[in-house]
Amino acid sequence: MPPSALRDRKRERTRRAILLAAVELFEANGYEETTVAEIAAVAEVGTRTFFNYFASKEELLFPEPDERVRAAVAAIATRRPGERPVEVLLRALRAAGDNPGEHLVDDLGARVTALRARVSRTVPAVSGRAAHAQLVAQREIARQLHHAFAHELDEVGAAALVGAVVGAVSGALTVLFQQPQHTVDDGERLHRKIHETTSRVLQPWLATPAEPAR
Repeated sequence: MPPSALRDRKRERTRRAILLAAVELFEANGYEETTVAEIAAVAEVGTRTFFNYFASKEELLFPEPDERVRAAVAAIATRRPGERPVEVLLRALRAAGDNPGEHLVDDLGARVTALRARVSRTVPAVSGRAAHAQLVAQREIARQLHHAFAHELDEVGAAALVGAVVGAVSGALTVLFQQPQHTVDDGERLHRKIHETTSRVLQPWLATPAEPAR
C-alpha cells in the first residue's frame, strides 16, 4: 500500500475516534457540558490534533454533507432527456430516501443524526449552523438547476422550486428526528423512517402528472 494511502487510512481512523468519543460524551454528559479537551482526552489525541480534524465542537454534529443535497446535484448532472426540473428533484429525493447513504446506515452516523436533532432544540449555535447549512445547500442546488434548465427557470424560479421541495422534506425530517421515540433509533430503523417520511411528504408532487415540456 502506498504511503499516501496509509496516511489517509490513519487520518480516517483518527477522525472516527474523535467523533466516536464526542458522541459517547454528548450522550452521557450532554453537549454543552462536554469540552473539546475532554473529547480529545477520550480519543487519545491532543487538542491541536482535534482542531486539525474539526474546526469547532459544533462541527462534530455535521460530519457529513446532506445526502439529499448530494443526490439532487447528481440527479441534475445526470438528468434524462425530456425530464422536467421538478422531476429531477423528486427523483433525487426519492432515491435519497430509499438509500440515505452509509453515514446513516452506520450506527455512529445514526447517533450523530439523533444528537443533532436533539441538541438543535436547545443550543442556538447548533440550530443556527443547521439553518445556515440548509440555506447554502439550497442555493447550490438552485444554482445548478438554473444552469441546467436556463430555458425554463430563471434564478428566482429555481430558488422557489428548490425551496418548496427540499424545504418540505427537510422540515418533515427535522420534526421526525425531534420526536423522542426516534432520537435513539438504530441505523436500519432510522433508514426506514426517513424513507416513509420522505415518500409521504413528496406524495402531492408525485400524484400530479408533470406538464409536457414546451
